[in-house]
Amino acid sequence: MQRLWAPWRIKYIEVIGKEKGCVFCKAFKSKEDRKNYLILRTADSLAILNIFPYNNGHLMVACRRHVSDLDKLNQKELFDLISVVKKMNSVLKKVLKPDGFNIGMNIGKDAGAGIDKHLHIHIVPRWKGDTNFMPVCSKTKIVSQSLNDLYSKIIKNI
Repeated sequence: MQRLWAPWRIKYIEVIGKEKGCVFCKAFKSKEDRKNYLILRTADSLAILNIFPYNNGHLMVACRRHVSDLDKLNQKELFDLISVVKKMNSVLKKVLKPDGFNIGMNIGKDAGAGIDKHLHIHIVPRWKGDTNFMPVCSKTKIVSQSLNDLYSKIIKNI
């Protein structure tokens, strides 16, 4: 058996289910945007890189208020959330030049939400041929760019 070493994943394994508080709420309160990979904040939303991405450029847009369902957002918050999704989609197009996107949300633990108490939308850039045998055969996803490099490129284009 061959091994593909991914030592950065241990951080995720060690904190999953043990971390106190909400990652989005912490990012909103923190002043360390680069450390948190927080790309953009508005009055009602934020855009943040996913530190455990499905693909290069995977980011999340979350509402400021700690709510778990769309029905709990007012019109202003909903508009801001979608406006940030639109802006980040445009920035990712410019910076990464993907062939397409998966944009969506999982509402509730049973729907696949990893962070089910705080509403957020995933934006995942996709490229022709970005799927290969690695996820199927070895349950391993290869992400080709560091978060620090990606963060810098995105920030320059906001």
